[in-house]
Amino acid sequence: MRKRWIVLGVGGPLLLGVLLWVGDRQLWLARCRAWSNYHAQHAGEGLPTRINPDYDGAVIPPNIAPLNFRALTAGRRYYVRIAGRGRRQPAIELLSRSPSLRIPERPWRRLLEANVGRDITIDLCVALSSRRHERHNPICLSVAREPIDPYLVNRVIPPLYNYWEHIEVRQRDLRSFRERTVVHNRAAGNACLNCHSFRENRADRMTLGVRSGTVGSSTVMVCDGVAEKVGTKFGYTAWHPSGLLAAYSVNEVRQFFHWAGQEVRDVVDLDSGLAYYDLRGQRAWTTPGLNRDDRLETYPTWTPDGQWLYFCSAPFPWRNRHRIPPENYRQCRYDLCRISYDVETKRWGEPEVVLPAAELGKSLLLPRISPDGRFLLFCACDYGCFPIYQPSSDLYLLDLRTGRWRRLDVLNSPRSESWHCWSSNGRWVAFSSKRQDGLFTRTYLSYVDASGKTHQPFVVPQKDPASYDSCLKTYTVPELILEPVPVRPQRLAQTIIDPTQTQVDSPISFEPKAQASAPEAAWQTGRR
Repeated sequence: MRKRWIVLGVGGPLLLGVLLWVGDRQLWLARCRAWSNYHAQHAGEGLPTRINPDYDGAVIPPNIAPLNFRALTAGRRYYVRIAGRGRRQPAIELLSRSPSLRIPERPWRRLLEANVGRDITIDLCVALSSRRHERHNPICLSVAREPIDPYLVNRVIPPLYNYWEHIEVRQRDLRSFRERTVVHNRAAGNACLNCHSFRENRADRMTLGVRSGTVGSSTVMVCDGVAEKVGTKFGYTAWHPSGLLAAYSVNEVRQFFHWAGQEVRDVVDLDSGLAYYDLRGQRAWTTPGLNRDDRLETYPTWTPDGQWLYFCSAPFPWRNRHRIPPENYRQCRYDLCRISYDVETKRWGEPEVVLPAAELGKSLLLPRISPDGRFLLFCACDYGCFPIYQPSSDLYLLDLRTGRWRRLDVLNSPRSESWHCWSSNGRWVAFSSKRQDGLFTRTYLSYVDASGKTHQPFVVPQKDPASYDSCLKTYTVPELILEPVPVRPQRLAQTIIDPTQTQVDSPISFEPKAQASAPEAAWQTGRR
């Protein structure tokens, strides 16, 4: 490209600099295009792609934010070309001196819209010098036809275990990089904010557990945009599809530590049971099938038709519940169970085992059922009730029609995978994973097709592709929802610290339980 020298009065030097910069940039861009095309036609395979985060091979939603990434190859300049098969939308071209490549949102959105159901490729070329270049293998992505729910709600906490500081519930718009705080504990008396839950991926029904030495233990319940405080603490909560009641666990939790290992923290439920809260009567209840003297029950979840409550249950194993940790805590494994419920008559059936822990040789936890009622996603670890602290925790899928289960190898890593949820259309799952470094939990997304096959997961993209490397916080309890949380953070915080509440007596009190005399209680036998 020919460069022209132009001097116009006082502004001449500035204009000259701009023209030289534009000319230099266009010259480099033309060189990169020609060099990239030459290597694509004559050089065959390029070098292995080295980027972070690694998105290669992923199936992505058509409404996801740009997948910004950082090239791990040192160079002087970086050329990126993003193209699809849609003829109406031109390719996106980036030229940068920085290895952090940020894709503009509007062209990215138009490119995805033009390539729904098709593949797109990201070509990366690195200029090592003015004469030396490297072409990398294309990054291949598939754009799914089904969108993901636009909002993701996480609990964001620091890696501390003994201070309730800087705990917040945060909402992310997955279509962009917009993020806002749902509630921060600094505005709520530094209370511990526990697991949040929603009804069928909607924000019209929401619960949030609160634990505090100053404002007490309670539950914030949001119904149709109105936040109220219920004077009893819900544990792991599941909304009935009708929105008329919520099943929840009551847990006596203890944390302890190992001397050494990949993960030194551990958690045990010394006791637990299930109850349910009736919104119309504003009372909490339990039933013998949900709170047995010889069992530990936890992690409730409803089927989409509301006729069955699935949960996890283990024989009560402790001989000395005052010893921390209990002497036989590694032998505690939870079965996957269910119990029927009639919302009209308010009658419960008898509990039955769906999948025993002995069949996998692991503890089965966190069941979540797909919106069409066909698949049940759960995690399994070597023992216990808290998979996020166990590197052995992996994700499994149970087909409720056939009763067959399988380990989801494509989603799992040598580190902990846990805390998962479905999108409202059943085509996406979000889950927590420590695969990056074994310390901090990040949220990953994966496409699930109609047959239940899961595809290559990818981490939730960030505007700064290096943000996860410097972020010293953990993202847990991912929940996908269709609309933003309707209550402002100030209102939620005020509800937490306000002494006004609906007083509810807990139907579960932890009395010493008798240890089960056999590995299986009588109601388990023959109830597959």
